[in-house]
Amino acid sequence: MTDHRGVSNGTGTKRLMPVTEYQQRIAGLLAPTPVEPRALEDCLGLALATDLTASIPLPPFDNSAMDGYAVRSVDLAAADEQNPVVLPVPEDVPAGRVQNPPLQPGTAHRIMTGAQVPPGADAVIPVERTDGGVTEVRAFAQVQPGAHIRRAGEDVASGATVLNAGTSLTPPQLGVAAAVGTERLPVHRPVRVLILSTGSELVAPGTPLEPGQIYESNGLMLASAVRAAGADARLLRFVPDDVHAFHAVLSPHLDSTDLIITSGGVSAGAYEVVKDALSGNGVEFTKVAMQPGMPQGCGRYRGGPAVVTLPGNPVSAMVSFEVFVRPVLRAAAGHSRTQREVRQATLTEELVAPAGKRQYRRALFDPATGEVRTQGGPGSHLLTAMAAANCLLEIPEETTSLPKGSTVDVLLVD
Repeated sequence: MTDHRGVSNGTGTKRLMPVTEYQQRIAGLLAPTPVEPRALEDCLGLALATDLTASIPLPPFDNSAMDGYAVRSVDLAAADEQNPVVLPVPEDVPAGRVQNPPLQPGTAHRIMTGAQVPPGADAVIPVERTDGGVTEVRAFAQVQPGAHIRRAGEDVASGATVLNAGTSLTPPQLGVAAAVGTERLPVHRPVRVLILSTGSELVAPGTPLEPGQIYESNGLMLASAVRAAGADARLLRFVPDDVHAFHAVLSPHLDSTDLIITSGGVSAGAYEVVKDALSGNGVEFTKVAMQPGMPQGCGRYRGGPAVVTLPGNPVSAMVSFEVFVRPVLRAAAGHSRTQREVRQATLTEELVAPAGKRQYRRALFDPATGEVRTQGGPGSHLLTAMAAANCLLEIPEETTSLPKGSTVDVLLVD
């Protein structure tokens, strides 16, 4: 059984829960979101639910890669700078022309980039190698068969898979979908996340501070992190430090929420409203063997939405989100890539770490040199160091010191 002091080890004492064990616990909270068809313009950042195959080749027809003239290469076999070949130009072929008369031997069709190559032509000579004539053209160079022609199916053959299920849909992927004629895509609905900001000491930025008050930042930070992960976020700020008020705030949102995220109110002290309100309502609290971010909690609120309670210190909250929540949001929304990229780096300083805890230090990784240096100290309140970092330097539980020059793992978060 778990409680706020740790995890039972069967001897009556408590141990800290390993990071990997708690990751598995969080991962079991969220099922995959439903699949729904959406117009392409509404799919940015979402995950494709099924493979997309091309119903047409891409390009769909042979087209010109250059502004120039469609020709038969044999007609320019003798062309050079001193002895240009002169050809009549009976047709213009702009992009989008539907009627495309065949090219007759000994003639040229003026053609624009992307326009369909006329039957009978086997090459395009760029306009820069001609005099740019309209009714007749002087060509100053030879061309090889196939020159400057994009062949039908050169990019994608009809029936080929162009996007795999689980693909995160970015502008290039949506461009491919549109290019093969797709109007709507089956995508996973984003995870619907409710972020609660609790604490009577919190006030909105821009409000004059009274003694004992601080500006609320965790809610905005976590809501932004949720959106950056591809999920929908609703932020409820300044929830009072009162259990009844806490439940009252939650109640109207339960049917439209997949995950509730809180920050703060989960430690062992008095006035921990999150713990007081959620204990006995499906949420269990524990301590995880990590720094920062030791006090954690998760479960299902009264059998309904999943709940993850994060520590209140801003760095602890952000690190906990990266380690536990972001991968689960990505997986539930169908993304094939759920984890941040991990790189190996050379440490530029000596570090010490607590025994038995996995430590995450804010750090700056230089991809040009492969070196990493920490930003700020290990304190969980040093938010500016988090803002200056582009990675989390991970120190394993069994490691208590790292000499300068050590090879370490860094989790890229920028």
